[in-house]
Amino acid sequence: MSENVLKMENVTMQFGGVVAVNDLSLEVNKGEIVSLIGPNGAGKTTAFNVVTGVYAPSNGAVYFNGNKIVENYPRGKMKKLYSGLDKGKFTHHLEPTPDKITKLGIARTFQNIRLWKSQTVFTNILIAKHLRRSSNVFSATFRLNWKEENEQRKEVEELLKILDLYDVKDEICTSLPYGLQRRLEIARALATNPSLLLLDEPAAGMNPQETAELTDFIRKIRDDFHLTVFMIEHHMDLVMDISDRIYVLNFGALIAQGNPEEVQNNPEVIAAYLGESEVN
Repeated sequence: MSENVLKMENVTMQFGGVVAVNDLSLEVNKGEIVSLIGPNGAGKTTAFNVVTGVYAPSNGAVYFNGNKIVENYPRGKMKKLYSGLDKGKFTHHLEPTPDKITKLGIARTFQNIRLWKSQTVFTNILIAKHLRRSSNVFSATFRLNWKEENEQRKEVEELLKILDLYDVKDEICTSLPYGLQRRLEIARALATNPSLLLLDEPAAGMNPQETAELTDFIRKIRDDFHLTVFMIEHHMDLVMDISDRIYVLNFGALIAQGNPEEVQNNPEVIAAYLGESEVN
């Protein structure tokens, strides 16, 4: 039986009267690469934002390694506005901040690269390591944590070597080619020591050669770091090549799930991407 790492249970995210994600339930099992796909505006990034604590869902729950980490139900103004499903199913409010969710072992990247632009490659990754530091203001001020800092610097150097970024470690990150900036953002996420990595359109803006290299890179980090990967991606060649399973959203609702072949041949998926007139 597969070991469940991430589970979203009847998650609905509503903004005012607009339901961006409606009653989404899915599972990601240990060691898998699972993709969440769908047309623009389908609710994919909104779902990621719920998992990582950027948004509290209007309704529903999220579990990580079997433990409930997020839960909410329609309250306040949303109690009257709510138009999603399962209104009475959830009764508790659990809303951790993104930093707390990251500490649990969930890391992510974003659609638009969010590096510290004026910092070097090395510093970008070292800053991410601060999440795991045990120091406080006093110990940091008087450099009482120097052993821990030195150890983290060594860990950053090792990570850079593993990910083939060591030769550019002293470069300002924005001077790197686009593909390497994407790789650096993933490296920064890995510096937080996650067991679940969420990638939001990692191939966005890449040419075919960069996309092929990224495909190999994702497989490598999954295996080398013993990760589970949950990915949003519009590049279908990448999705079909790398995914163990795929979930498909359209207008916030789950319309299909399965292995790449099943999803690729699903009439609802074809209609969502090409339009009804193209498949009749």
